[in-house]
Amino acid sequence: MSTIDQRPTNLPPHADLDALPDVAAFLAERADRHDRDGSFPAEGIARVHEAGLLTATVAERYGGPGLGLAATARILRALGAGDPSVALVTAMTLFTHAAQAAGGQWPEHYYRQLLEDCATAPALVNALRVEPDLGSPARGGLPATTARADGDSWSLTGHKIFSTGAVGLRWMAVWARTDEDPARVGSFLVRADSPGIAIEPTWDHLGLRASRSDDVVFDGVRIPRDAVSGLVDPAAPDPRRDPGLAAWNNLGLTALYLGVAEAAQQWLIGFLQERTPSALGKPLAALPRFQNEVGETQAALLAATDLVDGLARRFDAADPLAAAHAPAAKLIGTRAAIDCVQRAVALIGNNGLTRANPLQRHLRDVLCARVHTPQDDSITAALGQAALGRAAGGRG
Repeated sequence: MSTIDQRPTNLPPHADLDALPDVAAFLAERADRHDRDGSFPAEGIARVHEAGLLTATVAERYGGPGLGLAATARILRALGAGDPSVALVTAMTLFTHAAQAAGGQWPEHYYRQLLEDCATAPALVNALRVEPDLGSPARGGLPATTARADGDSWSLTGHKIFSTGAVGLRWMAVWARTDEDPARVGSFLVRADSPGIAIEPTWDHLGLRASRSDDVVFDGVRIPRDAVSGLVDPAAPDPRRDPGLAAWNNLGLTALYLGVAEAAQQWLIGFLQERTPSALGKPLAALPRFQNEVGETQAALLAATDLVDGLARRFDAADPLAAAHAPAAKLIGTRAAIDCVQRAVALIGNNGLTRANPLQRHLRDVLCARVHTPQDDSITAALGQAALGRAAGGRG
């Protein structure tokens, strides 16, 4: 692989992990407004970029910090506690840089352009894969979005949905098929300001409202013929399913939602310490019932966080089992996060669902953990098949 000799002028030289508490507080102060408005948190993204966190996984060979999965999980957990919409948009960009660091999916020339964009402003990037008719690509099928050869360019036409951060993206990696016979599939690298792109403001979700995961429509968007990553036969293995790359998604996003649960837990603790019913004469926090319930959820969060962090450190240390165990950690961690917030709501009743309190927002946000690939049924089916296969092999 070739090396970039000069780092873009203003690419943050390091990720300031010490700034995480201040960045998370900055996001938290604005999260409710963006949630209510469904507005994109541009100032929060800018704050993340200024701290060097948006480029934290840029490889050292490109002049970046080259942080691994353990540090990324720490970043996403902190940002998730502040505003999980900002954290999710950040995660998509961090995962792209991490994939390039691991071996390179983008052609060097186009990755160089992405880094140059990072030097002047937050340069968000995301893979756009989901379509109205196809649904999640993880369940199989080919995209309807089509790239047609046209001289020295591709002409890209199609419709993507659930495109996280669409209005703020600088680059889009658009999963599409070619019009060749036989067709090939790959990720076509598109600058978001290219002619022929329309963003339709369709995102009106229960949770992660500020992520602006809108529809993106491509109408004859022209792309250079070499601006494509992983153009392969549809029957070839999907590089996104590589266990090493998938571990970033599984552990990073689980850390994000554990951050949401931690924010809910901290709010609940404050509420119980301050709430003093007149008939009781002391704070609710003094009652064994509330102490026990908070203890139960605290134990679950500590165990899930330790699991995710421990596997991330093992992954960084090249433990081959870490990536294999990451889907199970996602299952355990996201379930723990959801259960923690749901129990907090059940514990305090109407106050938990009052719009003036953030707990209802944390509940709506943490439920989004269920929609990320791989989903729970896919994880449990794979684990069950593997376990039963080993058992059958042992009997033989």
